[in-house]
Amino acid sequence: MYIKELSLKDFRNYNKLDLKLDAGVNIFKGDNAQGKTNILEAIYLCATARSHRTHKEKEIIRWGNEYAHVMINLQKKYIDDIIDFHLSQKSKAAAINKIPINKLGELFGCINIVMFSPEDLQLVKSSPKERRRFIDIELCQIDRLYYYALKQYHKVLKQRNVALKQYARNRDLSAIDIWDEQLEEYAKEIIKKRSEFIQEINNIAKCIHEDITGGKECLQVVYEPSVNLDDFKYKMLKFREKDILYQTTSVGPHRDDISFFINEMDVKIYGSQGQQRTVVLSMKLAELSIMAKYIGEEPILLLDDVLSELDDKRQKDLFKYTQNIQTLITCTGIEQSVWNTQKIGKLYYVREGNVEEIEK
Repeated sequence: MYIKELSLKDFRNYNKLDLKLDAGVNIFKGDNAQGKTNILEAIYLCATARSHRTHKEKEIIRWGNEYAHVMINLQKKYIDDIIDFHLSQKSKAAAINKIPINKLGELFGCINIVMFSPEDLQLVKSSPKERRRFIDIELCQIDRLYYYALKQYHKVLKQRNVALKQYARNRDLSAIDIWDEQLEEYAKEIIKKRSEFIQEINNIAKCIHEDITGGKECLQVVYEPSVNLDDFKYKMLKFREKDILYQTTSVGPHRDDISFFINEMDVKIYGSQGQQRTVVLSMKLAELSIMAKYIGEEPILLLDDVLSELDDKRQKDLFKYTQNIQTLITCTGIEQSVWNTQKIGKLYYVREGNVEEIEK
């Protein structure tokens, strides 16, 4: 899988951009705040129907304009797909091969990406919300049933929280009972799929991490659900009084977390910065492997200014596992390891929303 062409119209600081990309390594070089990350954001938007940088989509539209448009010409194993994504000040819409889609969730799985940014290096130390997001973005791309269950779960969760707030006025437990039953149905599906996914990513990341560290470190990734499959109903009843008091749902998949251990040591508490970064690198490389397994071809790798955050060894480890994968790299300067280990397809200079291909 690779992107043959990317077009932007009134997207961030781009008035109009038409890019033909190489199936291998594409490097976007330039100073900060010139528009390099905007290119990766546009691809991420078409893959997940959301930005990785903001929840306010209107910020994506170029200042002074009403609309923004992204077009991707995608080459897959057997077919080509054209993805159009339209943004207005109030809405967003998409089409696949010129046919409008009814729900933006249909974009998941159409173009498969793995993104690696400096923020991801904080995955171990960041909040549980970010680790759940890591799981959800991956699973939604490879499992439509998971996407549906997750979407429905959050809808029901919102309704249950409304019922908890209303209880003080109407004293009606039956409404809460109804939402509990529906919440359990979707929660069990989410927990089951998350558990299977973390077990799979643990097995792969463990091998990668062992290779990267020369066999010195044994990585273990542990799924920590807020509630188990067999005690969901019990926990919901147990914490109901607390939920009514605080008017929010205190247990469920929206409270899940992941922990990382090296040689049985909690990496978040005791791991060095280098160890934490190696864990995240192993996780991202495992992500590539899992996605390739499920979709039957290599996904697209987006590296947003991450090479400067990795030392030479970790850069080499990264590229060792990313052969034959279309890779888009943003950087302020060309990393030496890229020159030494990669056959660069295209090199671009980005300045003030203008992209110029330059000779290597």
